[in-house]
Amino acid sequence: MTMPIKLISTDFDGTLYAESEHPPVPPELQQLLGDLQRAGAVWVINTGRDLSSVLEGVARARLSVWPDYLVTVEREIHRREGNSYVPVHPWNVLCADSHRELFARIEPDVPRLVEWVNGRFSASIYRDPWSPFCVVAESNADMDAIQNRLSAYSGGVPGLSVMRNDVYARFCHASYNKGTALAEIARLAQATPEQTLAAGDHMNDLPMLSTHVAGRLVAPDNAVAAVKETVRRQNGYVSHQPWGHGVARGLEHHLGLTPG
Repeated sequence: MTMPIKLISTDFDGTLYAESEHPPVPPELQQLLGDLQRAGAVWVINTGRDLSSVLEGVARARLSVWPDYLVTVEREIHRREGNSYVPVHPWNVLCADSHRELFARIEPDVPRLVEWVNGRFSASIYRDPWSPFCVVAESNADMDAIQNRLSAYSGGVPGLSVMRNDVYARFCHASYNKGTALAEIARLAQATPEQTLAAGDHMNDLPMLSTHVAGRLVAPDNAVAAVKETVRRQNGYVSHQPWGHGVARGLEHHLGLTPG
């Protein structure tokens, strides 16, 4: 039988992996992913974590299967070679160069943005190797207001975007996100959107939860309302089960393994 799914992209925290679960990734989901890989499908973990953090999480989960690709910090692509993950070029080089040029342009404005946030909210602001402006708010309401301000600023800077996940946000390049990284892997894997499935639970997953990138969409029950609505609007599958259990149900649905 020809498999209808050639490429699977799963977010990590809250979608594939649940710290409170034992094991963190349901065995039934691991079995499904392994079966698909053996049938020729490619599996991607598509996460906001950096490489060392996601590898630590994968190791702690004691997975019986390993992803073929990792997308880290929502933009860098790494391909599995043996027991290691190696950078995919030229994507990663172009990604780094684009961010370097963009961040150099906004650097003079960062102190003003920091002052604006500090003058109105109790928030943690810092820079890291992937962004000159990262902020963690005390509440989603605070982050809503902060995001509005950052989005208004980024609207005046070509190429600049704001990536948000819960009470966390950072500046990034609009051309590089979970969706564009998945599209690049689909090109490498020669997978069409109809052959691609994406599963996610939070705001930073929205760029890959689009039928322009993945024709088969899944949201677990713990997904935020905006993600569920996005998936439903595109005729995707919203599970009644959380985390990896919900992803397993979504895979079964799109594989035609469940009635209805």
